Amino acid sequence: MQKIIPFIVLIVLIASCKSYNADQTINHGSDSPLVENDTVSISSDETEYEIIIIEPGFNNWIISRARPRGFYSQQWLESRNELLVQSWNQRNLQPARYDPNLYELRIDYDRNTDYGYEVNYLLYNYFVYFQLQYNQRLTSFYPRI
Repeated sequence: MQKIIPFIVLIVLIASCKSYNADQTINHGSDSPLVENDTVSISSDETEYEIIIIEPGFNNWIISRARPRGFYSQQWLESRNELLVQSWNQRNLQPARYDPNLYELRIDYDRNTDYGYEVNYLLYNYFVYFQLQYNQRLTSFYPRI
């Protein structure tokens, strides 16, 4: 009986654990600076491309610490993104050398495609955030904010 009680308590504790998966929205209003959802999805009727960034803390970081839109030219963002994507994809192909939990997915980025300013802006800023957050250095250029 003494051995059964701790086992039952353990089962009750495990059963009471529940994953929380409620739909949340981003509130950009001035009354609440808290960003509740860590998914950024950008798509446009003008372009057929979309970028989806799912990263805890990225929304808050881009609102509070990233350089504002228009700070960089689209050409500058495209040239940086090309180098950063190339480095990212090389690390993605080497899971024994680089943490596969950090470089889970390959990024499909074509330098000859015009993705538009917003996609390039968010992609570049994700790389800045990623490097600062996880202490990684994708290129010799290390972002400063």
